[in-house]
Amino acid sequence: MLVDQLVAKFHALDTTALCDADKSIRVMDSGIRPRSAGVRIVGPAFTVQCRGDFFGVLRAIESAAPGDVIVVDGGGSEIAFAGEIFARGAVIRELGGIIVDGGYRDIGYVRGCELPIYSRFVTPMAGSTSQLGALQVPVTCGGVPISPGDLVLADEEGIVVVDPDRIESLFEAATAIKAAEARVIAKLDAGATLSDGINVAAHTAALQNGEHSALQFLA
Repeated sequence: MLVDQLVAKFHALDTTALCDADKSIRVMDSGIRPRSAGVRIVGPAFTVQCRGDFFGVLRAIESAAPGDVIVVDGGGSEIAFAGEIFARGAVIRELGGIIVDGGYRDIGYVRGCELPIYSRFVTPMAGSTSQLGALQVPVTCGGVPISPGDLVLADEEGIVVVDPDRIESLFEAATAIKAAEARVIAKLDAGATLSDGINVAAHTAALQNGEHSALQFLA
């Protein structure tokens, strides 16, 4: 599925629906927080691994293709691996976003930037520039494994990572969930209760009887 098609499909969804569709989906921990005005990300991961040195991030920004999401495994270090200049460079190259398991700086600029930028820390102290870093290798970011080309999707709720081979079926399941939620919301707006849209009573009875059951939306 092309990136522009992914963006269009994800526009009608959110990460909560994706998580409801697949409880095994990779979710970055909540310590990786949005720092910019733009928060929605959808695109393939361009991975970077570096420790105490941010030159690899610069190399990644200059090497990645439009739409790629720079995913930085900085080992959770509280130093800045990027700042305003890198964000501006990523905008020029039409990248899809920057996610750093480490620090980011120049927040005075970043908070108004439409390029989605996430980081674990905000700090003025930058690392060195004497190491190449490793590009397009398997990394860990936000506590989850990420390989080059994995799809990264983010919004106000958080960041998820998906194997590209599974994205179409996951989108279909998430779309069905959003449609079911919309029906329940319509009922609530009309004055109905949650029990009118969800099998609360049946699920309660089944659990009380030790039977297998699942909480479900009602038609």
